[in-house]
Amino acid sequence: MSIPLHRASEAALSEAPYYLPQAHEETVFDAAAGQRLAVLLKGPTGSGKTRFVEHMAARLQRPLITVACHEDLSASDLVGRHLLSAGETVWSDGPLTRAMRQGAICYLDEIVEARQDTTVVLHALSDHRRQLPIDRLGITLDAAPGFMLVVSYNPGYQSVLKDMKPSTRQRFVAIELGYPARELEQRIVAHESGASAADAAYLVTLAQAIRRLSSSGLREVASTRLLVAAARLLVAGVPRDIAVDAAIIQPLSDDPEMLGSLRQLLAQYAP
Repeated sequence: MSIPLHRASEAALSEAPYYLPQAHEETVFDAAAGQRLAVLLKGPTGSGKTRFVEHMAARLQRPLITVACHEDLSASDLVGRHLLSAGETVWSDGPLTRAMRQGAICYLDEIVEARQDTTVVLHALSDHRRQLPIDRLGITLDAAPGFMLVVSYNPGYQSVLKDMKPSTRQRFVAIELGYPARELEQRIVAHESGASAADAAYLVTLAQAIRRLSSSGLREVASTRLLVAAARLLVAGVPRDIAVDAAIIQPLSDDPEMLGSLRQLLAQYAP
């Protein structure tokens, strides 16, 4: 019996989701998959890390199991635990164990948000051993041939207390994803939202101006994800200034002065 973990999702084989490569990330990922290497994705919020993994899983025709990591995520949540069912104690595989048995890609999103004891479990999985000790069953599980471990994190969020140890980082092949170049981002926004090329170009221009304010106190800047949300509001008929305020400006800050500065910037770029 296997009970899905809260905040974990599983995707079956499907057509590859839309993705435009920024550089050589597909080449590196393909090679890592072929060589059974673990992959670390680095990049800001909304830069397409999750979409990239979904795209590559479909391209490689491998099932994908995704776990959104959080501060309460323990090693048992990933590996599995004994549960009571119909008056009996049964073992329930966690998402990591299921991925190993199925030969799936296991994607741990924002891995540094998990408890530190969780990352220790990954050590034997992310090197040549590709094994998972399951102490409660008294076994060591070998990964099926197609299994691949992928983790991600946002370097901009990290502190001394929430960072990957060098001993963990060096077990991964790293791929850095930033926000796409202007032309690519315009194509992504237009494709994902159905917005016109002119609206997509305007939103990308505004986002790039906001990103240049990164030293102004904003914890995060306008991501591609926010631009797609704004574009969808435009497609739905929402006036441009309202759509941008709701989908881009408001999500970035609660500080009245910062909101005022962002709205002034919006006014400067109004067509």
